[in-house]
Amino acid sequence: MPERVCTIQSKTNGITTVTIPGNHSASARDILEAIRHQTNALSSKNEIKGVLLTGSARGFCCCQIENSATTGDAAALSGFGQQVMFILEKIGKPCITAIEGECSGLGLEVALACDFIVASRAACFGFPGIASGLIPFCGGSQRLARLVGKSKAKELIYSGDLIDAEEAHRIGLINRLHPEGEALFLAEELLAHICTRSPNAIRIGGEVVNAGYDIDLQTACMLERDAFALCFSSFDQREGMQAFLDKRTPQFKGE
Repeated sequence: MPERVCTIQSKTNGITTVTIPGNHSASARDILEAIRHQTNALSSKNEIKGVLLTGSARGFCCCQIENSATTGDAAALSGFGQQVMFILEKIGKPCITAIEGECSGLGLEVALACDFIVASRAACFGFPGIASGLIPFCGGSQRLARLVGKSKAKELIYSGDLIDAEEAHRIGLINRLHPEGEALFLAEELLAHICTRSPNAIRIGGEVVNAGYDIDLQTACMLERDAFALCFSSFDQREGMQAFLDKRTPQFKGE
């Protein structure tokens, strides 16, 4: 994994920040390989309670696509990228993207695979690849359509235009909008709050939302029923209920 692709910072509150500014000389495969490596490493560490992905004021996951790639090369890159996004999506811990600058192309694909996006008013979003005869390749077209609707996703992909943070917030692409320069700090604050909750319930809740999103409502509700019942076999549920009765802060273990 090229060291220049990302930097890792772990804090005592259990949050790890992965910074991937990228640059226009970094290849998409290098960035995807770094994300795969870090996601696998972080998912297996119980002391890590939450993951925060971010870039810089200039951009997030900026990269280049090899111009001389064959159709076979392109298919392989897309297949690998989609696999990496599924790994990120199933990391099993709350994972937020904090955006201060441009989040486009591969950067937007990565952000869409996280639980949700927090951004500053200086941020912008889009899929500009159409100008080079390209479309999203890591599942971004599908995740975007599920998040903002089919017609809005087509507009963004067809035009290649970048939208500002206000518009991204209006259409539901990002969850929270903050003043310029404050997105990372406030995203970490939000993630720290989330990480005080039951890791077990967060993991199960995320799995239910993901699994139920693309199936019929009745079947999805059955998944929720079974997952809800499963919570009652956990230490976290017993601790949470007892802490409520005792009027104290629960001490969750993720078990």
